[in-house]
Amino acid sequence: MKLDQDLVREILLAVEDTSHSPEESITLTLENRTSQEVSYHVMLLDEAGFLVGNDASFMEDVFPVWQVKRLTYKGHEFLDTVRDSEVWRRTKAGAEQAGGAGLGFLLEIGKAYGKQVFKERLGIELS
Repeated sequence: MKLDQDLVREILLAVEDTSHSPEESITLTLENRTSQEVSYHVMLLDEAGFLVGNDASFMEDVFPVWQVKRLTYKGHEFLDTVRDSEVWRRTKAGAEQAGGAGLGFLLEIGKAYGKQVFKERLGIELS
């Protein structure tokens, strides 16, 4: 299964929008996404340190089942970086031009475009 950048952002936004306790695990259900797609991406986001996930697979499960506990600081940072739709659009386009990007590199691209959009909107350059 390929890394779906839009699904990564969707998952992080959905987790941020929940009001559950960080000690409880939740299974995300996202429109037009299979449970396997979501579970796989939750697992990847856990591995990347963007959220704390929980492997809720059982022996009879054919596909791993991952649930979300909470976002990490790194997950909040990523989400705050690419929350703006214009920054996200540019980030994805930049990653595509580079031939693809992992989550860490996607965060760095997002930061660069965020600074660029910030400068365009406010006329202030960030170092």
